[in-house]
Amino acid sequence: MFLFCRFKVVVVVVVVATLVLGLAAVPVHAQYPGLDVPGTRVSGGTALGLVPVEVQVDGGAIPVGAAAQVVVRFRNEGSQPVQTGQINLYPSSNVSAVVSLNQCAGGEPLPSGAECAVAISVKGLQSGSWRTEMLMLHSGRSRLVTATLSGNVDASGDSSDKLTSDLEAIPDELDFGALGSSQTMVESVILRNITSSPIEVGDIAINASDSSGYSVKSDCDTLDAGQACMATITWAPQQKGPSRGVLVVKHSGPTALTSVSLLGDYSPDSVEQANVFPEAVPGKGLLVSSQTEVDFGGSVETASTITVSLVNTGDSSLDIKEIKLSGSDNGLSFSDEGCATGVVLEPIEACPLTLSWSPTRVGALLDDVQIMHSGARGILVLPIRGQSEGVVSQDQKAIVLSNNVDEKKPEITHVVGTEGVMDSSREVSSRARSGRSQPTNIASALDGFKITSFAKTRAIVNGPGGSRLIYNREQIMLGGIQWDVDIQGNGIEFSNGKDRILLLFDRSLSSINRGTGQSSGSSNSSSGTETASSE
Repeated sequence: MFLFCRFKVVVVVVVVATLVLGLAAVPVHAQYPGLDVPGTRVSGGTALGLVPVEVQVDGGAIPVGAAAQVVVRFRNEGSQPVQTGQINLYPSSNVSAVVSLNQCAGGEPLPSGAECAVAISVKGLQSGSWRTEMLMLHSGRSRLVTATLSGNVDASGDSSDKLTSDLEAIPDELDFGALGSSQTMVESVILRNITSSPIEVGDIAINASDSSGYSVKSDCDTLDAGQACMATITWAPQQKGPSRGVLVVKHSGPTALTSVSLLGDYSPDSVEQANVFPEAVPGKGLLVSSQTEVDFGGSVETASTITVSLVNTGDSSLDIKEIKLSGSDNGLSFSDEGCATGVVLEPIEACPLTLSWSPTRVGALLDDVQIMHSGARGILVLPIRGQSEGVVSQDQKAIVLSNNVDEKKPEITHVVGTEGVMDSSREVSSRARSGRSQPTNIASALDGFKITSFAKTRAIVNGPGGSRLIYNREQIMLGGIQWDVDIQGNGIEFSNGKDRILLLFDRSLSSINRGTGQSSGSSNSSSGTETASSE
């Protein structure tokens, strides 16, 4: 009985040993059906599939206002390909973060054992430590993978207390500087979207006092990623001293607001006396004169003439609209030849302005000539000065009866003298014999000549060359021109071809007019009555 029981114990031990050995030969997955296949386990005993290569990613130091690219790598540690999905970023308040590159989101799933990378663009907004949590969906068992990015935002200069907006303003402070003249200044501010999402620009306004003179004009609307627009700031100060303001831009970005400081200082210069000639203005003509003052000098007793040159020194043509004298009773006049109304001067072109003075009274001459034109400032005023010691009688001035400036051929006239018709050599006009071109204003040849004695057949003319005895119906050379003489009742007519000039006789010089102021003895003088009587 004892032996039988002992045998049964041995059999049981053998059966148990056989069962244990049999179980050891069975594969693991056969023992745990429904669990992951070998190779999907990682340390810790959990099958994750997609895992970060580095759970804590060091983003380093980022300056305020700058952006850095931080790369996060992922590896598929499962045995099956993994498809990635949406990525969510949760940055700290002093940085902004966007996905700039997602290599894991390719068209094909990530094979087992392969790696992919995601680049995160981190922009520093304010100094201090920063942190960004990254969450990415995938088709692995865990369905979600996370990574942490961290670093530090370094301050530069005085930017430690400044917050950079998602709508970047360039420049972030607009300084107009010191303004010394009364004019309007215009500057621009660039607004750029530095995020990866569109931003709608709302209200753009300036917060400043009414007298600061700031105004803004802009057409900014919706800005896509990286797109920019421009706001134009105009400064027209109304008061002397410093000026301050703030440009405020409201938008749909995370910060919702962008501001730009406006600075300026208006210090106008003291008013100075205006110069005769203004400064050149681009695109305008500039009229200047060869003299800043027309001075006839002192001790003037006869008719005097001065010519000045008016020059257009601008870079555009100008029109002379009008020339006039301020006074009217001092014997001043100007020639209508050369500079005159309607004359157009091209750049560096000039014209002559001739001014004549026949004093009407003894004393100082104080007058001005005004030239209106289409150039810079629009008017040129030249002072006219002089001192006269005598009076030029206006009754002795030469009068132009006719003038033929376009005559091409000499005209032969028959000059009848006291002895009949003169020979043909004397019938040829003096213009043809002289062979010289005549001045356009031929009356100027008789300037300074006056009749001192007058009769029907002869007269005495006094001029720059002295006194000359002139006979009626004869020819004489005066002022470089040979004239035909015709003594009339009120003066002498000088003819040269078709040019006819009348030189009047001043009756105040006659003995009849002087006789009332003379003694009775001198009234019987034969010499005095001879000049007043007709022969």
